[in-house]
Amino acid sequence: MDTTFLLLAIGLYFAAMVAIGLYASKQNDDLDDYMLAGRQMKPSVAALSAGASDMSGWLLMGLPGAIYASGLVEGWMAIGLTVGAWINWKVVAPRLRSYTEVSGNSITIPSFLENRFRDKTHILRIVAGVIILVFFTFYVSSGMVAGGKFVESTFGEDLGMNYLTGMLIVSAITVLYTLFGGFLGASLTDVAQGVLMFIALLAVPITVMITMGGWDAIVDGLRAADAASAANGEPVNHFSMIENATLIGVLSSLAWGLGYFGQPHIIVRFMALRTPQDAATARRVGVSWMALSVVGAVLVALVGIAYFQANPNRTLDDPETVFLVLSDIMFHPFLAGFVLAAVLAAIMSTLSSQLIVCSSALVEDLYRVGGRTAAPTTLLWMGRIGVLVIAVIAALLALNPDSSVLDLVSFAWAGFGSAFGPVILLALYWDKFTSWGAMAAMVVGAAVAWFWSKASGDTWEWFDLYELLPGFVSALIVGVLVSMITQRSRRVQAAITEEFTGAIDIVKGNEQVAATEPSAGAQGGATAAGRA
Repeated sequence: MDTTFLLLAIGLYFAAMVAIGLYASKQNDDLDDYMLAGRQMKPSVAALSAGASDMSGWLLMGLPGAIYASGLVEGWMAIGLTVGAWINWKVVAPRLRSYTEVSGNSITIPSFLENRFRDKTHILRIVAGVIILVFFTFYVSSGMVAGGKFVESTFGEDLGMNYLTGMLIVSAITVLYTLFGGFLGASLTDVAQGVLMFIALLAVPITVMITMGGWDAIVDGLRAADAASAANGEPVNHFSMIENATLIGVLSSLAWGLGYFGQPHIIVRFMALRTPQDAATARRVGVSWMALSVVGAVLVALVGIAYFQANPNRTLDDPETVFLVLSDIMFHPFLAGFVLAAVLAAIMSTLSSQLIVCSSALVEDLYRVGGRTAAPTTLLWMGRIGVLVIAVIAALLALNPDSSVLDLVSFAWAGFGSAFGPVILLALYWDKFTSWGAMAAMVVGAAVAWFWSKASGDTWEWFDLYELLPGFVSALIVGVLVSMITQRSRRVQAAITEEFTGAIDIVKGNEQVAATEPSAGAQGGATAAGRA
């Protein structure tokens, strides 16, 4: 590949991301703007931002690589994630948007939990903030590691770029536009990155298909590849989602969808919508983007199998690079550079969203707990400093390219899904849910997920089940049981029920319902329900 054209394309991509971040910085006047874009985000922006921040390099490299190696049996995870995303937008988004504003104008998940349960001890908020901070610091580090390895593998041979240089470049660009642009900057860059990923995922398989003469040629190539694998004694049926599948494997893959309900960097987009009613439009945009992108990723693998089967003179050393290699073969180096930028986009969009959530945990959920406050501009700069601090810590953890933090990505998804997913669902749909129930659910969900991930399938085969499922179910059961035996006073329960009902009425479109009294510990007081 002509490295000059490639570098030009990626350089233009980096410049565009920084320009968007600087534009967004002019829209940030206070911490609410920096953390939540003033709750004025359009549904299309929220939808594409949520999708891009969710689908990291897994969509462009992990999923195509898995299907290339093992066939459509690896597609169960894609189904679980797509269905989970749809349910998340349908069930969680409108109520979370309404409830977080009615309940003390909460701008983070931990502050919402404190306000929702009238927790004057602040323990729930602090514990939730610490969980977010710890897990996401490692999550951010894993993204930096991925960026460093991508640059090294892409430019190492031609330009001599090593892992450390690549990691620092990708991290610095992401931190720069996130530092100044805040939540809006991260979201707008996510939109650009989401569009780039979408176009690339559809352009590559369509181009290969046209080059090979249509879908029939792809099917013939797949059949030839299956016959060749059978002749080699390693049969693979690339067309089947059942063959070689196991019950535990399918359940584990589908269970990934449960993680959506508790991912702070995704559900915070729901809170930023202009109105709860915008969630319906955002759902259609977001799930359509995700479904087509997943189909594109699957097609990349299938056309790749057919192409390399028909062209034995070309080789593919690593199945996870099928997307990159095909783009190199099919496109002019300048266009191929933008396809490579799509992989960076997947990494950087997730990284920026996680940095913002970490910053909010530091400033809003730890510094401001108990009513501590400061001037709006001071809080704004504290948020920016929070981004920088987390980035530095994560970069130090990522200095070792063989760092085990990459192994924490799957666990972090399970940990967040188990600890926060059941709590968010119960908080939005059951007014009798108590703070003790929420605390117990968070602790049990995280603990079970951790224990399950460490247990060996040799002891019991069901320990091979993805830890998110047992963690989620355990937290849900414990949250309900503990809430049933920890009753509130009638006065507190009446206030919570009134606020709960008011939030639901706003979701249903009854904008005449007045906002309920501010929650204990609310920052800035409740906002009028009519504004929602």
